[in-house]
Amino acid sequence: MERAIDAQLDELKKHILMMGGHVEKALHEVILALLKKEEHRFQDVHKIEDQINEDQVRVDNFCIQILAKRSPVAKDLRMIMSIIKINTDLERMGDQAANIAFTAQDYLKRSPVPQAQILVKMSEVVRKMVKESLDSFVRGDVELAKKILLMDDEVDTNKNQVFNDLTEHMKKNSQDIEASLDVILMARNLERLGDHATNIAEDVIYAITGQDIRHGGIYDR
Repeated sequence: MERAIDAQLDELKKHILMMGGHVEKALHEVILALLKKEEHRFQDVHKIEDQINEDQVRVDNFCIQILAKRSPVAKDLRMIMSIIKINTDLERMGDQAANIAFTAQDYLKRSPVPQAQILVKMSEVVRKMVKESLDSFVRGDVELAKKILLMDDEVDTNKNQVFNDLTEHMKKNSQDIEASLDVILMARNLERLGDHATNIAEDVIYAITGQDIRHGGIYDR
């Protein structure tokens, strides 16, 4: 027999999936705007961020109602706590996508630097991390969540490559300093998006197993 709280948790999961879809779309739009130099897409990113903010408030309020009315048992409580944390990470992802949009608008006014191409690669990995971290959440797939933790290393490596390459580039091409700093900032925001996807994967593992793996915990990356 299905409990009332099960239906409510399923509804929360649907909201979280919808938010994740918005994050993926925002990231897709901002990179597309950068590649095609279509500045109108940046406004779409900011509209999506507004929607994510509204979703965050809705999910938080829903969680509070469940906590107040259902007296959830330990497993349910872990799930609700994880949903609240995932909700926060998704909202921050929306902020990061908006930050990239602001910086990309500045970058398009400057002469491009070739190192910017790595942003496309980074964005593809990050979008996959976002999608699969939420897939692992909905499916209760701990092994998939663990794979997300390893994918974050690739994003970190790409970010470091951007920083190192552009540091050297700026030493030899002072006219490209502003454009180079824009690319470094966008790479940093993509790295932060990857970090938030990693947080979601960690919360999935906690919700399902009760194991807290943050800060080098039970699961050794």
